[in-house]
Amino acid sequence: MRAVIVAAAVAFLVSLFCTPIGIKIFRALKAGQPIRAVGPATHQGKKGTPTMGGVVFIIATVIAYVAGHVALTTLPEAQIAQVRPTVTALVLLGLFVFCGAVGFLDDYLKVRKRNSLGLSARGKLIGQLLVGTVFGVIALYFPSTNGETVGSTYISFIRDIHALDVGKVVSVIIFVLVVMGASNGVNLTDGLDGLATGASVMVLGSYALIAFWQYRHWCGDRAYSGAGNYCYAVRDPLEIALIAGAAAGACVGFLWWNTSPARIFMGDTGALGLGGLIGGLAMASRTMLLLLILGGLFVIITMSVVIQIISFKTTGKRVFRMSPLQHHFELAGWSEVNIVVRFWIIAGIGVAIALGLFYSEFLTATS
Repeated sequence: MRAVIVAAAVAFLVSLFCTPIGIKIFRALKAGQPIRAVGPATHQGKKGTPTMGGVVFIIATVIAYVAGHVALTTLPEAQIAQVRPTVTALVLLGLFVFCGAVGFLDDYLKVRKRNSLGLSARGKLIGQLLVGTVFGVIALYFPSTNGETVGSTYISFIRDIHALDVGKVVSVIIFVLVVMGASNGVNLTDGLDGLATGASVMVLGSYALIAFWQYRHWCGDRAYSGAGNYCYAVRDPLEIALIAGAAAGACVGFLWWNTSPARIFMGDTGALGLGGLIGGLAMASRTMLLLLILGGLFVIITMSVVIQIISFKTTGKRVFRMSPLQHHFELAGWSEVNIVVRFWIIAGIGVAIALGLFYSEFLTATS
């Protein structure tokens, strides 16, 4: 637990104190956020606010991961089975950094062209596809010494469902789809000050709790002898907890500056990076379907876009005044702060239900 706390604390402090430096740098580079003319009129006041802030909390998370491993080395090795960096960390941090890099390219093009177009939708999807495929292959084809891989060939809910073995090739495809879905879900949720950041903190913090619980009841721990030897078959649960905790801490530090009125935006750099990491956490912790509940806000907002597109293309009518959903409520007269806080409540409800299901499954299995 010490390593997870150290990582979260270091990430928080680095992000909190380095974000103002990032604000000055991005202002000097004239990396201001272009605002769509078709968006809500109130957003025009945000024009020129520095973007690409995701760079700060991505770097903070990587630094915190290193700090967490330094903390691990202070423990007797007999107490810890994951002192050295693992393939799990390579996959999760790789998704975070390289999905963020796709977003950074999008942000850079927006800033350079001085408009909100940036990277084309096709280009963005191709970038996500390539990143997801590379790390999906690593996750499924590089086992540890005990045969465990980061990803699984089984469909998972709270753990692997052994009746649903889809094989490695299909599993890589599913891995890519989950990463792309989560990445775009967080990206669509971004757009109001602090909305995506706060929701991501809840989801990342939940994954830190889930993964640490898995570590305390881990099949890879030879000393574990829980009720009925009930354990979680996950490759490196402590690594998952450490990275999730670090990312959550980094986002909290960033939220200090990102909350309304935002002094910096995470941009697609942060949104795509966070979504890629969250998708990876779901696959690594074997909670793929649970992510639909845990990230319920992201699902709702994504579905609002899908519904709007289908309705307009089939009937010529719009279901919402504007999509994603948060902009519908803006046009309905809700203040930005009200929307953000109420959407955070929705995100919190999803997280609470998911954690309740996770823990109740453990109680049921061990009773």
